[in-house]
Amino acid sequence: MSADYIAFTEAVYKKTGIDLTLYKEAQMKRRLTSLRDKRGFTSFQNYFNALRTDEQLFQEFLERMTINVSEFFRNRSRWDVLQKQILPELAADKSRIKLWSAACSTGEEPYSLSILLHELQLNGSILATDLDESILNRARAGLYLEKSLREVPQALRSAHFLKTAGGWKVSEQLKKLVTFNKHNLLKDPYPKGIDLIVCRNVMIYFTEEAKADIYNRFSDSLRPGGILFVGSTEQIFNPHKFGLESAGTFFYRKG
Repeated sequence: MSADYIAFTEAVYKKTGIDLTLYKEAQMKRRLTSLRDKRGFTSFQNYFNALRTDEQLFQEFLERMTINVSEFFRNRSRWDVLQKQILPELAADKSRIKLWSAACSTGEEPYSLSILLHELQLNGSILATDLDESILNRARAGLYLEKSLREVPQALRSAHFLKTAGGWKVSEQLKKLVTFNKHNLLKDPYPKGIDLIVCRNVMIYFTEEAKADIYNRFSDSLRPGGILFVGSTEQIFNPHKFGLESAGTFFYRKG
């Protein structure tokens, strides 16, 4: 790791609390180098000096650093399992369930959860968190292009979305169940007593050390019997290390 990049990671940590050393170095450095070069800076030091005074540049940096690829019901077959099996089981002995969409990006994931709660007629609340405030603002707006809804059947579109000139707008009934908050998975306190945590297609960007810490904290965040739902490339090979057990493909239950 070059001295220039090391100094940059230290400066970013002091400014934001974001520890870039906990992300896989090659992927993160490649992503940020591309952005730095695109903006015409020849060193990370010069780039950071600009980030301190240019809010638009700083927001662009945050967006590039975080991963904002999402769509409604991504990997639909897993969401079918969530709807038909996992959520009914979690709600069987509870009047209200607590869901957490961690690293929620532009909001498709928590709104997908909201759709399922409505369709199943379950009482619940959804906490949706992400590191990037500008991304959260987009999620709060609830406006999406056609491509984000490709896995949403027409009946659900009619029930939960309003067609607009530019795409689709999430209904107010979906929004009412979701609270969006800024949260750093690597630093901030985790909520407690959660029935279901959804964190998908994010862990692959962290180091093994960071992943182990996050999985331990997810386990602490879940109530006994609670479920962690991970992405299709993020199978946990030793879930017992974190107090978890397999509850199906990409689902893990807290013992």
